[in-house]
Amino acid sequence: MANATGPQMAFYGSANMDFGYPEGVSIVDFVRPEIKPYVHQHWYNYPPVNPMWHYLLGVIYLFLGTVSIFGNGLVIYLFNKSAALRTPANILVVNLALSDLIMLTTNVPFFTYNCFSGGVWMFSAQYCEIYACLGAITGVCSIWLLCMISFDRYNIICNGFNGPKLTSGKAIVFAFISWAIAIGCAIPPFFGWGNYILEGILDSCSYDYLTQDFSTRSYNMFIFIFDYFLPAAVIIFSYVFIVKAIFAHEAAMRAQAKKMNVSTLRSNEADAQRAEIRIAKTALVNVSLWFICWTPYAVISLQGVMGDTSGITPLVSTLPALLAKSCSCYNPFVYAISHPKYRLAITQYLPWFCVHETETKSNDDSQSNSTVAQDKV
Repeated sequence: MANATGPQMAFYGSANMDFGYPEGVSIVDFVRPEIKPYVHQHWYNYPPVNPMWHYLLGVIYLFLGTVSIFGNGLVIYLFNKSAALRTPANILVVNLALSDLIMLTTNVPFFTYNCFSGGVWMFSAQYCEIYACLGAITGVCSIWLLCMISFDRYNIICNGFNGPKLTSGKAIVFAFISWAIAIGCAIPPFFGWGNYILEGILDSCSYDYLTQDFSTRSYNMFIFIFDYFLPAAVIIFSYVFIVKAIFAHEAAMRAQAKKMNVSTLRSNEADAQRAEIRIAKTALVNVSLWFICWTPYAVISLQGVMGDTSGITPLVSTLPALLAKSCSCYNPFVYAISHPKYRLAITQYLPWFCVHETETKSNDDSQSNSTVAQDKV
C-alpha cells in the first residue's frame, strides 16, 4: 500500500491506492510551488523514489548525527578538560571536531525531518541556500583541517628536529586559514558565482553542479580543484612519505642491530606486528577513509559540471552526499579517540566508559623516533 501520510497522499487523494506512481509523475511534482525555482530541470526526468528510501536515509542520518555528536563532543570536552591534550596538534584536531559537529547538527535534523515528512523540502527557499552553505563551510573546513593535520604529521615524522615546529600560535593560524578558506569558498553563490539548489531525492540542498552556464561551471571547477584535488594531493604526499620514513627508520634499526650482533634494538617486542606494518596500516586507513568519503561526491559533481548527466539519478547523487557527511563520524575516532593520550584522558575524566588506558614510559632512546611516529600517525 502507498504511504498514507505526506505530500504523496495529497497528490493521490486516496489512502486506498496501491503502491506505485501514475505514469508521467516526476519527483518534482511533490515540491511546493515556491520551492520549484530551486529544482534543476534535470530532476523532472525522474519518477519519485520508493518512499522506503526516505525513511531509510532518515534513520541512517539519525544514527550518523548521534555518533557524530557523541564522538566530536567527546573530543571537544576532553580537550577543554585535560591540559595534557592542549597541544598544538590537538588544536587542529579539536577544530576538526568542531567543524564536523556543526556539519551534522545543522544538516541532519532538517534532512531527517524532510525524510519523515514525505520526502520533500519542508522549509523555506532561503533556508535551502543557508542549509547548503553551512554544509559547504563545514565540509570544506574539515577537508582543509585534515590537510593541515596530514602535513603536520609529515613534518614531525619526516623532518624530526630539523623541521619547523608546530606551535600553538601556528596551529591557531592554520585553523583560522581553514575556516577562512571554507567561508570564502561557500559565500560566492550568494553573489552570483555558482548556485545552491535542491539535489537528489530533493530532501536536501547543495551545490548546483548541473547548470551549464559559465558562472556555475567555473565555480564548481574551482571548488573541485581547490577543495578536493589540492588537499588530496597534500594528504597523499604526506602519508606516502610518512610510510617511507617509517620503513627507512625500521630498516636502519635492523641494520644497526645486525652490526651489533643482536636480534633487535628494541627493549619491548610485546607487539606481534612490526612497527612499520602497524603504521602503514594506520596511514592506509586514514587515506582510504578520506577518499571513500569524498571521492564519490567529487566525481558526481565533476561529471555534472562536464555536461554528462547520464546516470545522475536522484539516488546516485544522494548516496555520495551521505558518504561525505559520514566522514564527520569517523574523524573523531581516527584522529583523536584512538590516540593513547585521549584514551588516557577518558580513563581519568570519564571512568564510567570503562576505558582502562595506562601511561607508558620508556627509557629506550632507540625507540624514540618510532614511538613519536606511532603517536602522530
